[in-house]
Amino acid sequence: MAKDLLIEIGTEEIPAGFIPKALESFSSLLKTAFTEKNINFQNIAALGTPRRLTIHVSSLDEKQPDSAATITGPAKKAAFDENGNPTKAGEGFARSHVVQVKDLSIVKTEKGEYVCIKKEVKGRKTESILEETLPYIISAIPFPKTMRWGNSDISFARPIHWITALFGDKVVNFKLGHIKSGNISYGHRFLNPKPFKVDSLETYLKKTKSANVIINPSERKELIAKKVDESAKNAGSVCLQDEGLLDEVTNLVEYPVCLRGNFDKEFLSLPKEVIINAMREHQRYFSVVDKHGNLLPYFIFVANTKAKDPKIVIKGNERVLRARLNDAKFYFNKDVNIPLAQRVSALKGVIFQAKLGTSYEKVERFTRLAVHIGHAIGFCEPMNEGVEIFLQDPRSQTPDPRFILARASMLCKADLVTGMVSEFPKLQGIMGKEYALKSGESKEVADAIYEHYLPIKAEGELPKKEAGAIISIADKMDTICGCFSVGLIPTGGTDPYGLRRQALGIMAIIIDKSLVLLIDELVDKSIEILKDKIKRPVQEIKKDVLEFFKERIRNHLLSQGYSFDSTDAVLSANWYDINDAVKRIKALEGFKKNPACSALTIAFKRVSNILKGQEAGVKGQKIDTSLFEYPNEKELFEITQRIAPDINRYWKEGNYEKVFETLASLKGIIDTFFDKVMVMVEDEKVRDNRLILLNMVRNLYYQIADLSKLTT
Repeated sequence: MAKDLLIEIGTEEIPAGFIPKALESFSSLLKTAFTEKNINFQNIAALGTPRRLTIHVSSLDEKQPDSAATITGPAKKAAFDENGNPTKAGEGFARSHVVQVKDLSIVKTEKGEYVCIKKEVKGRKTESILEETLPYIISAIPFPKTMRWGNSDISFARPIHWITALFGDKVVNFKLGHIKSGNISYGHRFLNPKPFKVDSLETYLKKTKSANVIINPSERKELIAKKVDESAKNAGSVCLQDEGLLDEVTNLVEYPVCLRGNFDKEFLSLPKEVIINAMREHQRYFSVVDKHGNLLPYFIFVANTKAKDPKIVIKGNERVLRARLNDAKFYFNKDVNIPLAQRVSALKGVIFQAKLGTSYEKVERFTRLAVHIGHAIGFCEPMNEGVEIFLQDPRSQTPDPRFILARASMLCKADLVTGMVSEFPKLQGIMGKEYALKSGESKEVADAIYEHYLPIKAEGELPKKEAGAIISIADKMDTICGCFSVGLIPTGGTDPYGLRRQALGIMAIIIDKSLVLLIDELVDKSIEILKDKIKRPVQEIKKDVLEFFKERIRNHLLSQGYSFDSTDAVLSANWYDINDAVKRIKALEGFKKNPACSALTIAFKRVSNILKGQEAGVKGQKIDTSLFEYPNEKELFEITQRIAPDINRYWKEGNYEKVFETLASLKGIIDTFFDKVMVMVEDEKVRDNRLILLNMVRNLYYQIADLSKLTT
């Protein structure tokens, strides 16, 4: 019979950002344990608040199923003598497993014949397994940071105060350090802190709600969204949509209470983003706008308890926000007195990374790289002069594309040394754009300064204009190649400079803008510009960076639904033009439906296998038709010669569907060739001539996709 399992870990307030991952890991650890122990269940649901991580497992079997086990012992020749009589080793093995010698069986393995015992293993009760494993599972829940408390040797995100564990209506008894599991839970810390007894999921959900705890995060989120919208509507306004803030606030409270406050209208003279950032990042307040999207002097916040006098709570929050906005106003008024271009030299005193120099040096590097990219994609002319010329007064320059690109590159990190960004770091780029406009820069330059930071997260907003996209790629590529040049390479879960995210950002921009930009050439140029900083062999750096990008691209393509073998086939060929590689994968996915594909793939695998290790000896050599001994050699040579120009033309046109269709015409001829012709003969000249012929065949497809990688 199956029963439900309910586990609640009661703690002090866990940081909001820790909770989703903790619940996900808790569920995953339990699922893995049940799978390994062969215990069936129907579903695992995760619930939680800042003070409790709760898991409900429905229809968990009461015991493991019985199973048959084969226990292998000594080798047959060690267990029995040449007359078939048991030796001491054979008798000892039987005795240790409480069976007779006659019950021993012989099993054949790769290493020879061994004696074995076949036993029926009785399944254990789930309750006993839970008592053993739950302490380890709870201890294994990962957190970005953990702590210890009291005299306990337990490590967790925050101190644990109680553990509720029920299998059916019975307590699962175990201890985690000094904490003993039970059937007692607690309500809201302030509104209803009394303990209550739990005997099922139904009573747990009912009693937590009665004790002012909304245990389901989805229900809590929906309630907060509704209350926030109602509060804004009551002020004749609309809440500014912010899904990230809503998720965070959901994990900050157990019982949400929404309140609305005001701030002085004088602060609306500040840039809109400054006010929103001050409210969101520092206070977790929701912003309020009118129907046109204009910011209004209101804010909505979510408290975790009912106040006796809400007006006092509102006034306290208004006072805190006023102080933050006064700070912002002070820094803004001070910052605008200095033109952005005059701040660039201050970057010489800001260390980007100890081995890679200052932020000013980085700006110089990626400005050169940005202009190189701009020229490569036809956006602007190349740059012959030094980059500092672009710090001159913008009104004395012709606003051509190269100037816009280089000027924005040189200015785009200058806001890092402003008071506003020092106080509100997440405003970098936003304030750069604002200060650029106030300094008299063109809108094109200001937009590029803001957009060069994009995307700031996976699936985030991408640059809309080419200049911002180019500078973003250049900045990110300089960081990646720079870190690899001095040995700062991501390993496992460690990536302190966010290189994986930056590589994905480069890839996303290239795909979004359909840029014809070769990654290998871009890496070459970036390493060349970094030449004074590199600490490793150049070819080693390039190889590692390209492999790093290749993995990111592979993972991205697989996540988009492309098959592994098509992805592997294309990435085993020339993949540096990302958009072209995606196009080839799409064509290859279509080609796999061709009836000739399967047999042709087998033939191409034979070609690749025979050529393995022989490439250097046959590369670039010409066929000697006088060495042909079979008509099949001549036939394969002639059709290869005939279709090569067509394939080359289709390749240049990007018509990969026609490339693969043309290759399909080789199917019968290659099959016959391998049926009739032995390639690896003793005569060296004949053998090499046949290898050269097969290399010609492989060259027809090898630059487009290594078709031997296909599994269909």
